[in-house]
Amino acid sequence: MPNSMTGFASASAEEAGYSWSWDLRSVNARGLDIKIRVPDWLDGLEDTLRKTLKSSVARGNVTVSLKITRREESGSLSINPDGLARALGQLAAIAAEAETRGLQVASVQPTEIAGMRGVLEQRAMTDEDAAPVLAALTAQVPALVDQFLSSRALEGAAMMQVLSDQIDEVARLVTAAEALADARQEAQVAGLQSALARVMDNTDGADPDRVAQELAMIAVKTDIREEIDRLKAHIDAAKQHLTSDQPVGRKLDFLMQEFNREANTLCSKAQFKELTAIGLDLKHVIDQMREQVQNVE
Repeated sequence: MPNSMTGFASASAEEAGYSWSWDLRSVNARGLDIKIRVPDWLDGLEDTLRKTLKSSVARGNVTVSLKITRREESGSLSINPDGLARALGQLAAIAAEAETRGLQVASVQPTEIAGMRGVLEQRAMTDEDAAPVLAALTAQVPALVDQFLSSRALEGAAMMQVLSDQIDEVARLVTAAEALADARQEAQVAGLQSALARVMDNTDGADPDRVAQELAMIAVKTDIREEIDRLKAHIDAAKQHLTSDQPVGRKLDFLMQEFNREANTLCSKAQFKELTAIGLDLKHVIDQMREQVQNVE
């Protein structure tokens, strides 16, 4: 069954001193457009995401974002020897100056020294730091994408039910139009005979055969059986697409254009009040179908 192009998935976890959250979503698009926002230091993660999504999704504007933060821990900070030397030198200079002025300076606690600018610094990240979190993130990708695909499949199933009901309504209207065709033909014949009689009564020297031929041509041009047959064929094709396990959004979009073309022609040929009403109802249902099809993968 075809999927929707609209989907969403999220996930979060913690590993090796990091916490993160995923956001994966998509909306409809003419083709496949994947945008990925992950930190550059997670080398290879973007390629993994892009490859997995390309093998799973045919159409849609897909956006993946990863927010990752590093928890502050004692192990992530280190002493800067130069910064510590500067801080101790400044404290010694302050103590010496205070002593010359007869002032007594209280002893300084190590935690106070550690809080001075430049004494402690964030430990630089190494490949060994990134490896565990990169492995955890990469392992989470398949489950995230599966959740995303399930979301698209669930919405797709609901959409297919709506489209199925709409196609059934189109079929009902086509059947009604076909039934009216015979009644319209009788009314059309009577109208043409009346028109022919008026022409013959008010025209001197008119060739009855020629007039009858022209009126017959009018009848041929207003015949709707070809449109009825095409609409039936489109209905059968649409039902087949709804049960396909392949992406059929483009095919359905093209089919909606064909449905609309035949409905327009039927309305233009109708020349019969009841048939015109059915043609307008057909156009209304087809417009609703086209809106739904815009989201089919």
